[in-house]
Amino acid sequence: MNSSVDSPVAVVVLAAGKGTRMKSDLPKVLHPIAGRPLLHHVLAASETLSPERRVVVLAPGQEEVAASVAPIPTAIQHPPRGTGDAVRAALGELEGFTGTVLVLFGDTPMLSEDTLTRMVAATEGPDGAAFVILGFESDNPGRYARLVLNDAGSLLKIIEAPDLTDEERCIRLCNGGALAVDGKRLAAWLGKLAPHNAQGEFYLFDLLAFALEEGRRGAVVWVDPVETMGVDSRLGLAEAEARMQDRLRRRLMEDGVTLVAPGTVFLSYDTKIGRDSVVQPHCVFGPGVTVGEGVEIKSFSHLEGASVADGARIGPYARLRPGADLGAGAHIGNFVEVKNATFGEGAKANHLSYVGDASVGAGANIGAGTITCNYDGYEKHRTEIGAGAFIGSNSSLVAPVSIGDGALIGAGSTIGDDVGPDDIAVVRGERTVGEGAAKRFRETRAARKAANKSK
Repeated sequence: MNSSVDSPVAVVVLAAGKGTRMKSDLPKVLHPIAGRPLLHHVLAASETLSPERRVVVLAPGQEEVAASVAPIPTAIQHPPRGTGDAVRAALGELEGFTGTVLVLFGDTPMLSEDTLTRMVAATEGPDGAAFVILGFESDNPGRYARLVLNDAGSLLKIIEAPDLTDEERCIRLCNGGALAVDGKRLAAWLGKLAPHNAQGEFYLFDLLAFALEEGRRGAVVWVDPVETMGVDSRLGLAEAEARMQDRLRRRLMEDGVTLVAPGTVFLSYDTKIGRDSVVQPHCVFGPGVTVGEGVEIKSFSHLEGASVADGARIGPYARLRPGADLGAGAHIGNFVEVKNATFGEGAKANHLSYVGDASVGAGANIGAGTITCNYDGYEKHRTEIGAGAFIGSNSSLVAPVSIGDGALIGAGSTIGDDVGPDDIAVVRGERTVGEGAAKRFRETRAARKAANKSK
């Protein structure tokens, strides 16, 4: 269990919304920001609490979402009858649980670990609240429900926007959505919910009244409104992406990474870059990238599923695909693509090459235009290049093939057989020269063209 909270914790994530405004065949909560689905951001934030139980509430037909969160159990809400009914659908997975239950929304990816920890902490101790909700201040609260506090700062009431009096509309403290509630009383309070409106919906936030009736306390955890933002449209998705990118960039810079033009660098949720590394403008990091210290990544480079050791130099215009593993001081230059290949310490491919399904030994040098021909139309094969080997420009290495330590491949060679250590291999077609043939060719073609025009 996380050391900052003492209570056992269960997490219920509500993800049954259809997300019709997304206009997408992909379920709303599986749309990604920073390389991770919205729902998985929420689940990841809750992991810091080491929850004893977790359950995701879905609608019928959301098998794709259920598969994405497995082995976390799911519960089905059918028919959809409001947030209170959605939590009621999860009670089977919470049977016997008496700690703090966190109820989160699957489309709120900006929730931070610190905020969730503070919510659980607010339920603890002899004066712990039985109902804790997120609250944020807004100068333009508009459609948000308002939170009413007493003089001691405890939560007294949640008022939906349509029910506000003129005086209450001046309240700036708004409902942020996520809540923590006493697990011992949750089932009983859910059983007391009454339906609202013509759709017969059950509102989760009505639980506050039941807690207060029993002499328990309600509390608010104040939070930056960015953390409460939900995503229900493509515009909202873009706004959340921008906010998440700002957060990720700030973390890297605070940890000692230089981003020369931060707004042009796009990161994934798990991007790791060591101190004193420099990222120049217009670079993209897909999921699964780890970069060491003192690395320079030049402009317009794209990295995904790659590992880069200390002191390496990447780009500009380099592409590292999944499985790229670069040793200390390795150089991958402009318009070089590396896929499922290792580069030893100090190995280089500085220009215009493709190196896939290969290992490149320490200190080896790959000349411009080199290609490892790894695919035969049916299967992938590996190329092994030894330490200190030199591959001349415009060479094609037809895998499976091995180039020994210190070997030298002449420029323009196509190598399909193994080359031993310290050997030189040059494979080129026989030179044929037709003296004066180019002039005769031009004269013949010009005469033919002129004859055709005169017809």
